[in-house]
Formats: sequence, structure tokens, C-alpha cells
Amino acid sequence: MPLPQALARINRKISNPVLGVVAGVAPFFGIVVHRGRKSGRVYRSPVMVFARDGGYRIALTYGRDVDWLKNIRTAGTFEFETRGRTVTLTDPVVGHDASASWAPPLVRQVLVGLNAEDYVQARLVD
Repeated sequence: MPLPQALARINRKISNPVLGVVAGVAPFFGIVVHRGRKSGRVYRSPVMVFARDGGYRIALTYGRDVDWLKNIRTAGTFEFETRGRTVTLTDPVVGHDASASWAPPLVRQVLVGLNAEDYVQARLVD
């Protein structure tokens, strides 16, 4: 089971604003910039990310039922900040890999320990 939703709510209020300062430039982190499906408001969600298969693979450390994932799947295209640059990604597809074999070895251990078995793959807009 991924991280509990109660922790997600705490992180949204406390850790995400702090992590958001460095997530756009730190290795293995990035920021999903997404628009709320109902509110239309722009949100910024820090995530663990890895360049993979012509795009980026984002670890779903809180599972598949997170608002940012619902928002980007509805929109189909979204902005993504990583390593100090902004890219546009499209076609987000959720995948499953219990062993997190796609992640670097040390990160893989963390993801397996968190039971973060799911990820979203999105490709760069041409």
C-alpha cells in the first residue's frame, strides 16, 4: 500500500511548499504543473521523476488516487519542471511494476519500501 492519504494531506500543507523550492532543480525530483478539473486553479505538485522512454516516468508514491494525476489525465497535456527547465508532456499513462525495476538501484529500494508500485509515463511534446 502506498503512503497513507493522511500523510498526503500533511505534505500538501507543510512539506510540498518546502520541497517545491528545490524539486524543480534537484536530481530525481520535478514539479507537475496542473490545472484543477473543477476549480481551474493552477497547482504545483513535487514528485519523484526519472527520464525514461522518450519522456518522463513519475513515481506514484501516494498511489493512483491523487488529484494531480486525475488532473493531468483529464487534460492530456501538462507542464513539467525539472532540472531548472520547463517541458511540456503529453499522453500520461499509468503503469505498474512492483519491483520498480525502471528506477535507479537506490531509489528502487526506497520505492519498494514505500510500496510505490505504480508510476505514470508521459512523453515529451514534439
